[in-house]
Amino acid sequence: MANFSKSNVPQFSVDVYQNEFLPEGGREVNAIVTVTSTGGGTSGGAALGGSGNGADAAVVIMVDCSGSMDYPATKMRGAREATAAAIDALRDGTSFAVIAGTHVAKEVYPGNGALAVAGPATRGQAKDALRRLSAGGGTAIGTWLRLADRLLASAEVSIRHGVLLTDGRNEHESPEDLRAALDACAGRFTCDARGVGTDWEVKEVTGIASALLGTADIVADPKGLSADFTSMMENTMGKEVADVALRLWTPVGVEIKFVKQVAPTVEELTGRRTEASPRAGDYPTGSWGDESRDYHVCVQVPQAQIGQEMLAARVMLIVPDPAGGTPQSLGQGLVRAVWTDDMAMSTSINPQVAHYTGQAELAQVIQQGLDARKSGDHDGATAKLGRAVQLAAASGNQDTAKLLSKVVDVVDAATGTVRLKAKVAEADEMTLETRSTKTVRVKK
Repeated sequence: MANFSKSNVPQFSVDVYQNEFLPEGGREVNAIVTVTSTGGGTSGGAALGGSGNGADAAVVIMVDCSGSMDYPATKMRGAREATAAAIDALRDGTSFAVIAGTHVAKEVYPGNGALAVAGPATRGQAKDALRRLSAGGGTAIGTWLRLADRLLASAEVSIRHGVLLTDGRNEHESPEDLRAALDACAGRFTCDARGVGTDWEVKEVTGIASALLGTADIVADPKGLSADFTSMMENTMGKEVADVALRLWTPVGVEIKFVKQVAPTVEELTGRRTEASPRAGDYPTGSWGDESRDYHVCVQVPQAQIGQEMLAARVMLIVPDPAGGTPQSLGQGLVRAVWTDDMAMSTSINPQVAHYTGQAELAQVIQQGLDARKSGDHDGATAKLGRAVQLAAASGNQDTAKLLSKVVDVVDAATGTVRLKAKVAEADEMTLETRSTKTVRVKK
C-alpha cells in the first residue's frame, strides 16, 4: 500500500489484491486495485491546488424543456422543483448556470455567457428565473453539452461538473453529432445524467454519463426528482480533487489486456488510455471526494521459468500540476508475477479478482438478456437473465437481484432457473438496464 499525504489535502491510498503465482507457461496476471480517498469531501479537506470551498467548483444544470416535458405536466413542474433544490444545495462560492435544452441550448441564468457565483442573492435570482422554463421544441443534447462546456471553461476552477435531465430521445440531431459533442467535452467536465419518466433511451443516457465519467439513473416518477437532484448536488459538492488518472507503467514485453473500473460500477477504461511516456499510459477516473473505488487490471507477461519473478505493472495515481509542471503522484501499488511449480499456489484464484469477474459478467448478461427479450428471443433472454440471477445471488448483490425479480420469476436462484414474466412494467425494465452496471464490494 502507498499513501499520498499533505496537510489540508485529501489522502489517497492504493491497495493491490492478486494471486501473483503463475504455473510454468502462465502469462495472464490479474489484480484488483483499490483506491481510497479520505480527508476530502465531507471531511472538509481542500482540493489539490484549490481552496477547499465552493470557489474551486463550477456546475451547469441542463434541463430538458422539449415539448414532451409537458406530458404529463408533472414532469416540467418536477424539473423546476428539482433544479431549485439543486441550486439550494450549491456551496457558497460555487460558480453555476442553468441551461434550457430543446433542439437548441439557451441560457436561463445568469444569461450573459458567464457563470453566477452561488450566494443568497444569486440563488434567489436563479430560482426566480426557473419560473420562465416552459416546454416546447425538440431534443438535441449535443448542443446542451457544448454550451455547458463553454460556460464551464470560463471558470478558473478545478472541479467542473454538469447535471443533465432529459425525458426523451435525442431525435433532433444525429448520433454522430452527439458522439462528436461527447468527444469534445470528455476530460473537460464530468456529467451526471438522469432520465425522467419512461420515454427516453437508456443507452443514450448511460452513454452520456459514461463518456463524461458521471453517474446515470432513472427517475420514473417526477416526484422523486428533487430528492435525487439534492443528493446528486451534495455528492458533487463533496468532490475535492479533479482530473485524477490511473497511470499504468509496464516493463518491456508486458501487454495490457484491459483496465476497467469494477466498483461502485463497471466502467470500461481500456480504450480511454492516453500515452504518458513510452511505457506508461493514463486512464481517466474523474473527480474524487471521500470514497473508494476498485479497478481490475489484466496484463499478459512474457513466458518465464519456474522460480523467476518480475514486476508486471506499476499502478500510480496522477493529478496534473495546476501550474503546468510535472504531474503529482498521489500513491502507487505494484502488480507482480512469480512462476512456481506449486499447483495449489498457482491455481488459487484471488477472492477479489473472482468476485469482480463475476460482477462484470453480471452487468454483461443483464444487457444481453434484455436485448434478447426486446428482440423476441425468449430462450436467449431466459438463459442470460437466469445466469444474471445466479450471479447476483452468489455475490450478494441484493439490489440487482430485486430488480431482476421484477422482470423474471425466479424458480431457483442458485441454479439460475427462471421464467420470463409475461408482463413487465416499462419502468422496471428500464431501471434494471440503467442500473445493471452497479456492483457490490467484495466481502472482506
